[in-house]
Amino acid sequence: MRHSKKVHLPLCLALLVAAAACQKTGTNDTGTTGTTGTAVRVTEVSLGRSVGGDKAVTDRTDSFKPTDTIYASVATDGSAPSATLRAKWSFEDGQIVDESTRTIAPNNKERTEFHISKPDGWPAGKYKLEVFLNDQPTETKSFDVRGS
Repeated sequence: MRHSKKVHLPLCLALLVAAAACQKTGTNDTGTTGTTGTAVRVTEVSLGRSVGGDKAVTDRTDSFKPTDTIYASVATDGSAPSATLRAKWSFEDGQIVDESTRTIAPNNKERTEFHISKPDGWPAGKYKLEVFLNDQPTETKSFDVRGS
């Protein structure tokens, strides 16, 4: 029995088109979640000394006193049944100061709050906050702690 090559080519093309149409919901390399139209993304990260009821920073700054509580507000846009935000705070030598995770179920524009505090005071120096969405880096903020 002889098979024609003409039959195999259209069948292969049809399978490729069908495979491309089957889109997996999940995390892509940009840290967004979901399929087209529902992707979640980080739109803004702000730092400050306080946050309001809407979890937005009300006293923005990138320079803190040793006894300040340092707040971060992470704004997201998009929808997903579940997404994970992680805040990784580090000191100038790379030492991890704090790392915390929040599982969110975002629906359009929302904010998530993270904060760190140290009652006996932060050492003076340069610090960094790295924000991750579903384990993909999204934004980095540098800040410093000065004097008393």
